[in-house]
Amino acid sequence: MVKQARAARTRRSLIRAAAEVFAEVGFVPASLGTISERAGVSNGALHFHFANKSMLAEAVEAEAAESIRRITEAAQARQGDPLQAVVDASHELMSALAQDVMVRGGFELAGDIARRVRSPLREEWQRWVEDGLRRAERGGVLAEGVSWADAARVVVAATVGLEVLGAKDASWLSHQNMTRFWELLLPRFADRRHLRTLVCSGTQPRTAVPAPARARPTHPDP
Repeated sequence: MVKQARAARTRRSLIRAAAEVFAEVGFVPASLGTISERAGVSNGALHFHFANKSMLAEAVEAEAAESIRRITEAAQARQGDPLQAVVDASHELMSALAQDVMVRGGFELAGDIARRVRSPLREEWQRWVEDGLRRAERGGVLAEGVSWADAARVVVAATVGLEVLGAKDASWLSHQNMTRFWELLLPRFADRRHLRTLVCSGTQPRTAVPAPARARPTHPDP
């Protein structure tokens, strides 16, 4: 049991270190040597868990996708209003990109065309936004003349754009930026009677954004 727990810690440390390195330099420049050093383990331990860099990238993306699912499912469960759920989830996505290295690394991989691998991360986000706005249209909360498809394209383009810009300058991911986006957009998107019930800043309390943490070294044994 002790050996299994140590192996699980080593694997977790490697995935986190890989996410950090991918977020910093991208997939192609990232080296397994840099990742193992960042994780505080030997190259042998890394290869015990992951045969190659692509397998590490897949593990990072899987972790990031699970984080996005938690964000979207929580927003949907918390809100009876599908449009407010989209607002809330967009704030939580920006917060995760700013605070969670696994999410940052996953989205960096998703946008790395050099990998030549189709990533599900952005597609999953797009599908969820589309579903939420489709439900908003059915519920009569979108303004007359605004289709769920048009609204979804704007929201997805804006949030993915902020994600890309935020990789180089974290200020793009700020709560203030996302709030201002919704202040500009919701008067156009939402039915006037429904607009006054919406909270552009999101309904979840905000917390301070901590500095990104580096991976903690683990025992070098696999």
